[in-house]
Amino acid sequence: MRLALSFMLFWLALVPAVWAAPVLHAPAEVGVGQPFLVALESSGELSEVRFVWFGREISVRPMHRDGAWRAEALLGTDVGQDEPGERQVVARAMANGREVSTRASVRVTAVAYPEQHLSLPPAMVTPPAEVLERIARDREEARAALATMTGERLWRLPLLRPVPGDVSSAYGLRRVLNDKPRAPHRGVDFRGPEGQGVAAVADGRVVLAADQYYAGKSLFLDHGQGVVSVYFHLSEIIARPGQFVSAGEIVGLVGATGRVTGPHLHFGLALQGRYVDPMSLLGAVGE
Repeated sequence: MRLALSFMLFWLALVPAVWAAPVLHAPAEVGVGQPFLVALESSGELSEVRFVWFGREISVRPMHRDGAWRAEALLGTDVGQDEPGERQVVARAMANGREVSTRASVRVTAVAYPEQHLSLPPAMVTPPAEVLERIARDREEARAALATMTGERLWRLPLLRPVPGDVSSAYGLRRVLNDKPRAPHRGVDFRGPEGQGVAAVADGRVVLAADQYYAGKSLFLDHGQGVVSVYFHLSEIIARPGQFVSAGEIVGLVGATGRVTGPHLHFGLALQGRYVDPMSLLGAVGE
């Protein structure tokens, strides 16, 4: 009997512990335009982690900390592109040498963003025909910059605030210009005097520095994993294409270039090509 019991205990010692599948953490509900963090956690080793959101795959390098593995990504919806409804986040990975896949449902809900009615000179509302080609070219350049998807994570939360000024126009603001509805505001306008320094909100690399018809002197910074920050209406662009910049580094100066009525910074944050409301992710002023 003792021999049988000893053999059983020996055999049980050789059987590996029950393997626990990785757990995907995602919010059950978010408002249209709001960013959110998703995470895949595992007690076993994680590798080759990919999140899929709106058909786009984001490769993420997992971190090992306090005896557990975790991979994170920033996702969101765009007030100018997306509608309320049920969406799926998919996570795929190798966990303990096994290929795994899990998903979570995220309910995207409507948000009552404010509306603003403005009367402007017709030339400020409808651009002249001779600049339409330039506008189309600007949009293609911006679209390509926002589609940047590099694997290395350079961002961390909270992001730095690019300037200390108050918000003059919030994300999602629905403008009606000369009684004609326009697309909602897909960024945040910060008050600031001409020439004030604009700080990078996180470590990143310049993927586009351009002078555009609507946005004026503009800068696009890639922070990895589809996170791209944009800075519009600058009076001067300091950072150059391809340059690596550190969080808090001055990359430009507040200005009034492009189609504006006065100096300010239009700041935008795109996640995998979708502009989200950045305010919940911003912390202290970067300078």
